[in-house]
Amino acid sequence: MSTKSPRIAVIGGGSFATALIKLLANNNEYVGWWVRDPEMALHIQRFHHNPRYLTDVALNTEHLAIDSDLDSVVEDADIIVLAVPSAFLKSALENLHVSLEGKKVFSAIKGIVPDSNQIVGEFMHDTYGVDYKDFGVIVGPCHAEEVALERLSYLTLASESAEAARYMADMLACTYLRTQVSDDIYGTEYAAVLKNIYSIACGICHGLGYGDNFQAVLVSNSVQEMKRFIKAVHPIKRDINGSEYLGDLLVTAYSQFSRNRTFGTMIGKGYTVRSTMLEMNMVAEGYYATKLIKSVKKSHDVRMPIANAVYKILYDGESARKTMAKLAEKLA
Repeated sequence: MSTKSPRIAVIGGGSFATALIKLLANNNEYVGWWVRDPEMALHIQRFHHNPRYLTDVALNTEHLAIDSDLDSVVEDADIIVLAVPSAFLKSALENLHVSLEGKKVFSAIKGIVPDSNQIVGEFMHDTYGVDYKDFGVIVGPCHAEEVALERLSYLTLASESAEAARYMADMLACTYLRTQVSDDIYGTEYAAVLKNIYSIACGICHGLGYGDNFQAVLVSNSVQEMKRFIKAVHPIKRDINGSEYLGDLLVTAYSQFSRNRTFGTMIGKGYTVRSTMLEMNMVAEGYYATKLIKSVKKSHDVRMPIANAVYKILYDGESARKTMAKLAEKLA
């Protein structure tokens, strides 16, 4: 990394992007921010808040360079933070003409890229030539809504570059946000994908009327399933009980702010996948993640009854009640 202070830019205008901007703008004199809609960019600059997401959060616009021109934002930055829903990553970057060579790229995306069925690190490497040593991930446990409320939260910055991870950690840390670093980019990114699937499972069971006792069993089995899968795809020494793995799963499975749990709850109550998406008007990353894990699992001999059950409900149209009843017989 450069000896001068690297410039950071955030790509995306949603809830988590806004939460990251709130943190970064308080710790940096310059933060680039790309939002797709020029009118939204103008509103933020004039009124110091995002008109669509986390609308009550006051933003330090004196430190923000807000623009709807993606090339301009990326060209001026040394570190790029991707914070758009995975389903829209391709469309967000389709007008990028500036090279990412020599830049660090961090993903705050908790999902996979549809069609290509890749985690974000693989997609950015294959499509934009981002070297894995220049890539990192930002994972929780951390909901944007609690950052907005300034409730004590935690983030893990994972990268093969310890320097880049530590720099990002320092730039996000504050009195209500604790940070730590890791070099496990594959494990943390796959954990961030998997926890959304298990959160949907928890939501489905909640919608079906299962109680806390069963939810505890479901989550404890989800942890073991996550451990088996991550070990199969990237076998290094890691503590799956760490906050970046287990902690992120727990907050997503139980929190009132979890989109994936809400998505699952509606499915459990009898909504179709399509009607749930229309009703929520927000992206539940676990829906797309379920398809990816099914695909990746084919090349690894991993027992994943919970992820399989969610796939059968979401993609095969099987009865949520019958599928979860069968799953319950397999858990201990």
